[in-house]
Amino acid sequence: MVSDWPHLVQGGFFVALLVAATIWDAKKQIIPDVICLGIALTGLLDFTPEKLFGLLTAAVFLFLALFLGGLFGGDIKFSAAVGLVLGFQKSMTGMILGLILMLAFHMIHTLILKRHRKDIKKSYPLAPFLSIGCLAAYFLC
Repeated sequence: MVSDWPHLVQGGFFVALLVAATIWDAKKQIIPDVICLGIALTGLLDFTPEKLFGLLTAAVFLFLALFLGGLFGGDIKFSAAVGLVLGFQKSMTGMILGLILMLAFHMIHTLILKRHRKDIKKSYPLAPFLSIGCLAAYFLC
């Protein structure tokens, strides 16, 4: 149990920082660099060299931002920081789960707004959805 302390401490900081990113992004639609840096530093608590490949997660989001638009620098930095904590496979799992969750939310939200004849929202903060997916990947995978 004593040897698990880095993982437990990392999990606590990871949860707290993802909650902070979620709240900040939901309110201001920005993810501060200091939160991304905190997440990346959290990766040092249980670091293995293989987790450096988690940075490639940001490459996927950078590609999407360049060719499809709709993503901003904070989302890319957030995915890189999470990649350092989770490693490539878990971070991609978390990102995919988060994007699926956002898609499901958008579909339900759009149906509700159409039913009430209101304007459909064009964008959502991404951190809340990615955070849920990454937490699932961290604790369940």
